[in-house]
Amino acid sequence: MWQHLKARDGWERPPGAADNQAFLMVQIMETWFLADRDLLRSYFGSSLRENHFRQWPNLEAVPKLTVFDALEKATAGCQRHYAKGKVSYELLGKLRPDRVEADCPHGKALLDRLRGM
Repeated sequence: MWQHLKARDGWERPPGAADNQAFLMVQIMETWFLADRDLLRSYFGSSLRENHFRQWPNLEAVPKLTVFDALEKATAGCQRHYAKGKVSYELLGKLRPDRVEADCPHGKALLDRLRGM
């Protein structure tokens, strides 16, 4: 992982950091929101168009533009629309980790690692 970060972004491994202490998002954090549909229903209300959220068998493989498109279309008729920034961080703060763990194996690995610290 550290070799990838060095080659791609010029990051040096911090002193004392182990191989398993670097994590990257598999796609984007919005993937986690798709894992917690109850959160989306609660936040965006009854105008949320859930038909735009397909039943993807592997959420972490859904391309980021597909996720953004689904969120944009699903919230188009809502009082609040999905937007990166304030809305995304409000959602992230309310996200249920058990939902992420159930549908996102890499998200579960991150959460397990954090719990073990």
